Amino acid sequence: MDLDLRKVRYFVAVAELLHFGRAAEQLHIAQPVLSRQIRALEKDLGAELFVRDSHGVTLTAAGTQLLDDARQLLASADATRRRVRGAARGPRRFVVGFRAGVVVTPAVRAFGAAHPDVDVMARRVEWDDQERLILDGTVDLAYVRHPIREQGLRLLPLYTEARVAMLPAEHRLAGKQELLRADLDGETWLRYVDPRPDDVPIRTIEEKFERVAAGTGITLVPVSVAEQYSRPDITYVPVVDAAPDEVLLAWDAGRRSPLIAQFVAAAQGRD
Repeated sequence: MDLDLRKVRYFVAVAELLHFGRAAEQLHIAQPVLSRQIRALEKDLGAELFVRDSHGVTLTAAGTQLLDDARQLLASADATRRRVRGAARGPRRFVVGFRAGVVVTPAVRAFGAAHPDVDVMARRVEWDDQERLILDGTVDLAYVRHPIREQGLRLLPLYTEARVAMLPAEHRLAGKQELLRADLDGETWLRYVDPRPDDVPIRTIEEKFERVAAGTGITLVPVSVAEQYSRPDITYVPVVDAAPDEVLLAWDAGRRSPLIAQFVAAAQGRD
């Protein structure tokens, strides 16, 4: 039996909240209706998805597996809907995502010249939304950096680049020509990939500037970021033994669009 996406959406709401009442409120439906839909989904799949007892609601092993798959399934369905609606509105549009510091202009120009009937646009993505924007169809493909969740994506390494320390201009090491990681022992490092519960998450390079300039901490950034972004209260120093940063192209592994293949060729400098 084909999966009913509406039931899957209901399941995800319950699985994320682990509470039928709150999930029903979020979905704007009555709780008995939600319970019936979940039971119908369990019947469709031939598996119990939740354990319901006096202690609350927990996921079964089957429920955990479905939640893992359902997010990607729903994102793919949303992406298909977005692309179909876009096609109905007029000329084809191709959106290229990119992280800060990555220059996409040569590939965009080459691709656009080969496809004058396609409206090519670039959109910046951040570390915490790069996967979602690809999988939900907001961008067709993107230049991404690690760390990246690979599920549902196809990744193509393009190049690596050195990383430099981003320091306040008055920092004790600001005048050095180069550094080793050991020189930075004892420094406070900004946590932006895995913030603690009481941290304010850091998303953008501009937010990193503010934290570093204020003396909150230091961080490493790719050399391309240092070349494109400068401020008088920030300085960059090469860290010669820092692991290099890698730039990759990423797109939805389930898509078979010839435009994606042709943009990949343009990004690699191939005709």
